Amino acid sequence: MDQHAINIHTTSDSRALAQALARYREPDSARSVFEVVITAAPFALLWVLIWAALDAGYWIGLLLAVPAAGLLVRLFMIQHDCGHGSFFRHRLTNDWVGRIIGVLTLTPYDVWRRAHTLHHAGSGNLDRRGIGDIDTLTAREFLALPKGRRLLYRLYRHPIVMFGIGPAYLFILQHRLPMGLMRSGWQPWISAMATNVAIAVLAATLIWLVGVGPFLLVQLPITLLAASIGVWLFYVQHQFEDTFWAHDERWNFHEAGLHGSSHYDLPIVLRWFTANIGVHHVHHLCSRIPYYRLPQVLRDHPQLAAVGRLTLFQSLRCVRKVLWDEGRQKLVSFREMASVRPPASPYFL
Repeated sequence: MDQHAINIHTTSDSRALAQALARYREPDSARSVFEVVITAAPFALLWVLIWAALDAGYWIGLLLAVPAAGLLVRLFMIQHDCGHGSFFRHRLTNDWVGRIIGVLTLTPYDVWRRAHTLHHAGSGNLDRRGIGDIDTLTAREFLALPKGRRLLYRLYRHPIVMFGIGPAYLFILQHRLPMGLMRSGWQPWISAMATNVAIAVLAATLIWLVGVGPFLLVQLPITLLAASIGVWLFYVQHQFEDTFWAHDERWNFHEAGLHGSSHYDLPIVLRWFTANIGVHHVHHLCSRIPYYRLPQVLRDHPQLAAVGRLTLFQSLRCVRKVLWDEGRQKLVSFREMASVRPPASPYFL
């Protein structure tokens, strides 16, 4: 065990651990460039191969779309690290690499960065829900809703909506307009519109080269699959049974970061495609650590490996956990919340 490793049982321990992790924050510029190249180049190659395979049979192209979608997810994770200022040493480099990748991921970089910063600042805080996270009600709040609103929440939480319709809507439509950040000035709109223009230029160029039909046959499966994978990862990172939620008076940034985020312990191949984002509890505790340094953190601090750990099989059970039970301090299913009594006054979303 590394000499910097410490126990993590109290809030002060979590804070001390966050301070100890600061030594992993320095990015390696050569490594970062290498990570971009080994992700972007295979993605471009697979795109061309899928297009070339259209004449041989579309099913071959669909098979190749799976690793291509994985690489698009990995590009998003690079964009994610750029948004935290952790991938390169200079802010301008982080920002422009993030903006360029945002054209491929259909995600306006500056808009997403602002919303994601708010997510980190209030993750696990019951009084600061609604921006950059998955809508989560407490069991009492849900029971206090009218039947129509309960039905809407059930539909929102249904796997077909959450991991199918929702991701497609989020990346293809919602990201085109920064509606949730209208009070933040012109920067979100400039970011969104500039990204939209760049997407249109790139799409028009590819359509000119290969035709509109082949373009859609190649790009749509990659985009839709990558969007669903991305939403699934974000879901599992915070929507697990023993996550952390608390009101302002009991909420603590370090406690919420460490215990409100999972350690999604994926097989090594999936870890590579997802750029170690499964080590999410460490990321929330110290978001300036580049993703390629996160495995080193677990090696040096082995006590962190068991915190919030989920295997691929265990993560499938998270789909049913949809409401926060304040009494039991855990996420519960609709069936499990039957024993919770509604409050005297109704709560509206």
